[in-house]
Amino acid sequence: STSAYPCPPQELNLRMVTTLMAQFPGTPIGYSGHETGLSTTVTAVALGATFVERHFTLDRAMWGSDHAASVEPGGMAKLVRDIRDTEAGLGDGVKVVYESEQEPLRRLRREVTAA
Repeated sequence: STSAYPCPPQELNLRMVTTLMAQFPGTPIGYSGHETGLSTTVTAVALGATFVERHFTLDRAMWGSDHAASVEPGGMAKLVRDIRDTEAGLGDGVKVVYESEQEPLRRLRREVTAA
């Protein structure tokens, strides 16, 4: 992210996460978000950020330079939920057939026999 408060999405350059991961293998790479909204912070995690920093406020309408780019309590709960869902959804890259797929597979399969 940049130091703009709030930072426009086109200036976030989220791909720096992967650039830094390549330059510093094995080093945890974080993301400091100064943008409005939550999706780009979650995207940084999907790209490999291992920790994030977001400013926190009780009211985004409060006076101050960074309240507009800060996250309120409800937004913070959503951010944590979405990051955890993203981490779980990324998986390990190995395709497996899950137990939850077994019954639909059984119903959808058609047996082919020779006449």
